[in-house]
Amino acid sequence: MVRFSVLEPWQDPRGGEIERVRIDNGIIALEVLSLGGIIRSLWTPDRNGERKNIVLGCDSAEDYLTQQAHLGAVAGRYSNRIANGTMQYQDQRYSLSVNQATNCLHGGSEGFNRKIWQLGTLSDGVRLTLKSPDGDMGFPGNCTVQLDYRLAGNNLYIEILASTDKACPISLTQHSYFNLDGNRSNTNAEHTLQVDATRYLTMNDVGVPTGIEATAGSDLDMATATPMSVQTQRAALAATNGFDHCYVLDNPGADLQRFGCLASPNSGRNMTVYTNQPGVQVYGANFLQGTVAKKQRVLVDHQAVCIEPQMLPDSPNQPSLPGASEVWITPDKVYHHMTRYQFDVE
Repeated sequence: MVRFSVLEPWQDPRGGEIERVRIDNGIIALEVLSLGGIIRSLWTPDRNGERKNIVLGCDSAEDYLTQQAHLGAVAGRYSNRIANGTMQYQDQRYSLSVNQATNCLHGGSEGFNRKIWQLGTLSDGVRLTLKSPDGDMGFPGNCTVQLDYRLAGNNLYIEILASTDKACPISLTQHSYFNLDGNRSNTNAEHTLQVDATRYLTMNDVGVPTGIEATAGSDLDMATATPMSVQTQRAALAATNGFDHCYVLDNPGADLQRFGCLASPNSGRNMTVYTNQPGVQVYGANFLQGTVAKKQRVLVDHQAVCIEPQMLPDSPNQPSLPGASEVWITPDKVYHHMTRYQFDVE
């Protein structure tokens, strides 16, 4: 049984209010905001049964709107990078919001992370909806999005449906920053990561894919549980100040495929991720320094880990990438994202 608590809303400095709701099934609890579809808090038990919040967040709308890290938000209309902020479908070329180097990153400067979603409840979670107008950040078509966060035992399910009335590439992802020590540490170095994917995207100096390589024997090889501290030791990872790389799943599709497991030997928490998406971006919080979080705590680099299931970056411009044939959602199609986060303890 899931219990719901409506929390005191926040004032949006841009006008209006930001709704807040907490859902709790006795094992996992979640606080969700109508701003950005943000997961502000996620409480899971450690090996002693003590529940602590394991995601980074802020204490006010102002802080969320100031930070650039996408803390806990849904990134879209297209997560990750679209090169040069341009894309073409048939004979129509589109110019997008450029907000990272030469790229459109996570939907642009006013992406879904900054929008106010409509927030409602389900029997086992919450449902958020958003309407993004034609031309929003340069993307074509009126886009309607439905986002569900549902709790089932020790699992958090994230399901996203989206449609549009003009052909548009859609890729949405949940951008929570996980610290499985329960925010008791300022580093992810002792977390371990194990990855099932056997391929990853090579990229240029602004994060745009240049090819696909095998993980085996590479700096991206995490086939066995490996401390996150390697991100400052292995050359390919240190070059980007840590993990900011996209793994390519072997068998994406309608069924959930296991990506891998993030674990903390300190708390005993394990988080296993399953998804139907073709790629998963692992980001080691490489540029968190100076971000203001809860209790006005100033975050530091490598304080958490993002695991972001998604369509592959720059797929609208690179039709040879896995899954790229499905990235343009036409009016007769529905975008469907499903991810399951399973929380265990050792």
